[in-house]
Formats: sequence, structure tokens, C-alpha cells
Amino acid sequence: MKFKSSLALATLALATAASAQVKWDLPTAYPPSNFHTENLAKFAGEVDQATAGKLKITVHSNASLFKAPEIKRAVQGGQAQMGEILLVNFQNEWQVFGVDGIPFLADSYDAAWKLYQAQKPVLSKKLAEQGIVLLYTVPWPPQGIFINKPIASAADLKGVKWRAYSPATARIAELVGAQPVTVQQAELSQAMATGVVESYMSSGSTGYDTKTYEYIKNFYDTQAWLPKNAVLVNKKAFDALDKPSQDALLKAGADAEKRGWEVSKAKTQEYLDLLKKNGMAIHVPSPQLKADMKKVGDTMIKEWSEKAGADGQAVLDAYRKM
Repeated sequence: MKFKSSLALATLALATAASAQVKWDLPTAYPPSNFHTENLAKFAGEVDQATAGKLKITVHSNASLFKAPEIKRAVQGGQAQMGEILLVNFQNEWQVFGVDGIPFLADSYDAAWKLYQAQKPVLSKKLAEQGIVLLYTVPWPPQGIFINKPIASAADLKGVKWRAYSPATARIAELVGAQPVTVQQAELSQAMATGVVESYMSSGSTGYDTKTYEYIKNFYDTQAWLPKNAVLVNKKAFDALDKPSQDALLKAGADAEKRGWEVSKAKTQEYLDLLKKNGMAIHVPSPQLKADMKKVGDTMIKEWSEKAGADGQAVLDAYRKM
């Protein structure tokens, strides 16, 4: 009888320990070698350590669990407890998601950080209404133009098959007369290899990760904008955690944000050097190309302001006061 009681207690203890451990999934669209994904892996490890293994977060890279456009809905609906998204992908849902994709509104890390501080209150509020906690954001390096021919002005982009990954990049294509083709990063290499895409705007990071240098030989460093990835948490999943686990998650998120911004900035030149090493020509844009793209940016800021309403105006006003 005593043996049975001991066995029952041991079984109960094991069951309690098992139920105490919480397992979360965190899908992202980017490969394991990308600095965003590496930052996520470090973040997950820090949460594991801080909670003594109580909260285990598994990072699913390269769109292996959900494709990029599906991740936000998966977090919102609870299919994944966490997820990383590129905010500008969701501009059609709510214009403020896309403010950091407007060309030349914020074209440096300092300006991008100020824009984030202006955006954050309304962004957090909107996501909270959708049952989502904004944990942290990290920007991509400044965006330039990858293209398979030399260009001196925006007129040289006319008719080019242009990869669009967001409403803003599709609109740029329209304004310069290029042909927008929607392609997410996980499919970009194949799209270039098969001639579906001849040009696109993105960071040196994307160019290196997708081996763009194997298909496209020119990069024009326009430094047009710095779009942010946001790491989101399902609010119900967060609320179900005990207080120490919540605190550990929030602290690890704050640390990941600080680290991510620093790494992004540090890697900007590193990625350009890697592209150059692999045969890509890195160009300073001509004065005419810079002027043409600035004109595109001015048009898009005006269009965005008209669509974004009071929330958008509040973000712009706060940003311009900083």
C-alpha cells in the first residue's frame, strides 16, 4: 500500500512538472542565418534560462510553419503563441502599420528610432484591440535598389519586373513605371532565377540572404527607409503565464530590441561588403536618381497621410516634433 502511495505521489509530481512547463511556437519568415532570426533564437534561449525551463519557445524559421502573410493572423487566432512579422506587409489592413515603409520619411537609424517612438503608442493600442501584445521591434538595414542593369534615373526603371513585398513597394513600382510582382522573401531566389523578378528594393541583408548577387549585379544604396520587424505575442497566451514568466518574457524582449537595433546598424556595411565580395557592384545613386526617388517619397507621404486619418496624423506630428 505504501509502495502504491509513493508511486502515485511520484506520478503526480511528474504530471505537475510537465504541466508547469509551457511550450510556445514562434514562426518567422526568415532563414536561420538572418540576424533577425539569430536574435530570436538568442531571445528564446534567454527566456528559457530566466524561467528555468518553464517557458520553452521554439523558433520556426524560413516560413516553415506559416508563410509571412499568415503569421499575424496565426498569432491573433492563437494558432501560434508568438510570431515575427514585417509591419509594412499589413499596411492595407491599417495604414499606420506601413509608416516605416514610406520612402525618405525616416532614412537613418536615429530617424527610424524616433519614428518608432512616435508610432509605438498607437501601434500597441491597435494590436491590443486585436488581442496581441507588441513585444519588440528591430529594423532592417536601409533599403536600396537591386537591379540587373545600370540606372541613372527613375526613368530607367520603366517596364522592369519589380518585386513587391508590401503595398508601399508596389506603389513605388507604379510611380516609376515598373511592373510590380508580389514575391515574399522565401520565394525570392527562385523568382530571380526564373526571370519573374529583375529588380527590387530591400536591404543588403535580404540581398545577401537570398544570394541576389547570383542573379542581379547592381545595388544602388538609396537608403530610402528602414522597415521594422515586430515580434508579437497572443494576449491570452501571455495572460495565462505566471507573473515571473511574464516578467522574464518582457525583459528578454526589451533586451532583444536593444540588441537587434545595434546589430542591424553594425551589419549594414558588413552586408554591403559581402555583396561586393560576391561580385555585386555597389553604387552611390546619381543626383537625378536621388531626386526622382525623393519625389516618389513626397508623393507617398502625401497619399499615406490622406489615408491614415487621425492615427496617422498623430504619428507624423509626434515624429516631426522629436
